[in-house]
Amino acid sequence: MHVTFLGTSGAIPTTERNTSAVFLRRAGKRFLFDCGEGTQRQMMRYGTGFDVSHVFLTHLHGDHVLGLPGLCQTWDFNERELPLAIHTAPGTKSQVEALIGVIGTRPSYTVAVHEARPGSVVVRGDGYEIRAFETEHRTRSVGYALIEDDRKGRFDREKAEKLGVPVGPKFSQLHRGESVELDDGSVVHPEQVVGPSRPGRRFVYTGDTRPTDTTVEIAQDADLLIHDATFGDDNAERARPTGHSTAAEAATVADRAGARRLALTHVSTRYGGHVAPLEREAREVFDGELYTPDDGDEFDIPFPDE
Repeated sequence: MHVTFLGTSGAIPTTERNTSAVFLRRAGKRFLFDCGEGTQRQMMRYGTGFDVSHVFLTHLHGDHVLGLPGLCQTWDFNERELPLAIHTAPGTKSQVEALIGVIGTRPSYTVAVHEARPGSVVVRGDGYEIRAFETEHRTRSVGYALIEDDRKGRFDREKAEKLGVPVGPKFSQLHRGESVELDDGSVVHPEQVVGPSRPGRRFVYTGDTRPTDTTVEIAQDADLLIHDATFGDDNAERARPTGHSTAAEAATVADRAGARRLALTHVSTRYGGHVAPLEREAREVFDGELYTPDDGDEFDIPFPDE
């Protein structure tokens, strides 16, 4: 699982930071979370490619969606044939469809817009699901969490051989959870040679939001939580009326959730390239791995047991 930050600025772009967009690759699948103005140029600049199957919009403020019409048109120019799924907050489907149609023509490929009901599974793939969860912003909004299935326990080959299991297909049977019978008539059961199941990874993206209990719940043991951190403590009084979080509030959510890594994003332009105060305030609360990513930063998300 590999993350590329395409846009980390709050509200408007700067010369250093573009508006919101996060690109996620997992086992050959490519997902785009939000699509602010200029996202397709960021995709070219940072080499993610355009092969996206799903776009997940957290809400319809311009800094999260204005890159979508141009990107859809570029896919059309490039003779895209694969269908595209766009997920958006409840009650906003018609607005997204109108946004795509603002260029005057409909894409030649199939575009399906789905409303992502909080608490529902919006995508189910091989070994993972993507869930929508409720967030708190000034408009209809949702966040998204990619949650992998538990993985098989580790197979103890040495122990299997000591029990007389011959190298070959019976190893796979045991790892699949099937008991096997040996030539002498004895039976070896999976629990004798396979360890406990191992957790998959959890990626959580909030979009713009106040800190919420719902985010804490969905981000339990998250391997990477990307959370709104628009303001520092010096502007905490602006966070609540604008529907945003401070860096310290984002860190509190991560701490309560037991997240392993926290990325602070949607940084207000007032901080420019000086994010050290935000990180300092967050580190006073959260002792896990902490980042304030720049545009183009990339992260590999390891499995919890690695």
